Amino acid sequence: MAEVNYHDYLQLDRILNGQFPESEKQGIVAHDEMLFIVIHQAYELWFKQLHHEVDSVATIMSQPELNDNSPELQTVVHRLNRCITILRVLVHQIDIMETMTPMDFLDFRDLLRPASGFQSWQFKELEAKLGLKFEQRHGQEYYTAQLRQEHVAIIKKAESGHSLLELLNKWLERMPFLQEKETDFRFWDNYRQLYVGSLAAAEQDNLEAFDKTFHLPDPSFRSLSPEACRAALFIMLYRGYPLLQQPFQLLNCLLEIDEQLSSWRYRHMNMVHRMIGTRIGTGGSTGKDYLRAAADKHYIFREIAQLNSFLIERRKLPELPRELEKKLGFTHL
Repeated sequence: MAEVNYHDYLQLDRILNGQFPESEKQGIVAHDEMLFIVIHQAYELWFKQLHHEVDSVATIMSQPELNDNSPELQTVVHRLNRCITILRVLVHQIDIMETMTPMDFLDFRDLLRPASGFQSWQFKELEAKLGLKFEQRHGQEYYTAQLRQEHVAIIKKAESGHSLLELLNKWLERMPFLQEKETDFRFWDNYRQLYVGSLAAAEQDNLEAFDKTFHLPDPSFRSLSPEACRAALFIMLYRGYPLLQQPFQLLNCLLEIDEQLSSWRYRHMNMVHRMIGTRIGTGGSTGKDYLRAAADKHYIFREIAQLNSFLIERRKLPELPRELEKKLGFTHL
């Protein structure tokens, strides 16, 4: 067996010799173009790692059964936390980019047309794998217009597959904590009354949203079914029980992923505004205005976050049946 060499193992010949500034080809001095290339190459490498993690999570979540007190669920939470940490790094990389001034960028910006970060098919594929649907995208007519056809096909394949959001819905639907239909009805009817009592006068419209979310199936209204929403809210309410700690961490990880993606989009938007003001992007978009609209709209796990609107104080929670309490412990005695 041949010895492994650090340089060869990491393919450093390819990586370190993979930067070809357009300014050098044109005989123009543009010192910061090298920084621009390296940062975007690093972004694409991190996107590749995010795909690796999300694909592994989806494989675990797609199993017909997943023990909620198993190493597999812990693995899901661990890898989602890794995704969160990577996304934080992506946000902080903008700090490095912002060491480049607008005049530094102008040294080579016009040489890049029509290349644009908007052509990052890996990022669009990642959004699709997480659960961003075509009909939820801002600028639908534009988002694949400048991509190569093989990259469009990759994104479309991801959109037609089972996203992490869809797998989450199926996983939650398999978790009917209150097994008997009558018991389930009594619990949620009681909880609804307690929720109504917790609302301020200006919050009365929340009751209609409560009923739609937990009782009325409407595919056009949401991605999570009423059954999945009830299971998710139950996890949030009773997360202190041992068996619900990992499921709660999973839900919390997805909210954090959305938050980090949002932070990245807004930092990117502000950086673009700082660099080019109101000018259009090199790819032909409206620049800051496009990025702002996409940032406002592209929340993938919005429905999980909205469940926080339906929480009540811990001290007012309905007491659980004794048998259910036993099942939610580490041991079923």
